[in-house]
Amino acid sequence: MATVTEPTCVQQIGEVAGVVWHTLHDHGPLSFTKLTKHVETPRDLTMQAVGWLAREDKINISETSRGRMISLNPDA
Repeated sequence: MATVTEPTCVQQIGEVAGVVWHTLHDHGPLSFTKLTKHVETPRDLTMQAVGWLAREDKINISETSRGRMISLNPDA
């Protein structure tokens, strides 16, 4: 009998980080709001994934007059 295991929180964050990276690759820089809509996961999980990518220096977060924009780090 096969055992089904639920992914851990860290695994979920890592998987969403991959989705975030691909979304930014496909769509270019996005605001937090638009990124969350594109990724289609809970906002908290999306923000954790953004933090993961920021910690790995894979993304840039810049302040604009309308809020924060997230883009891929071209040097990563």
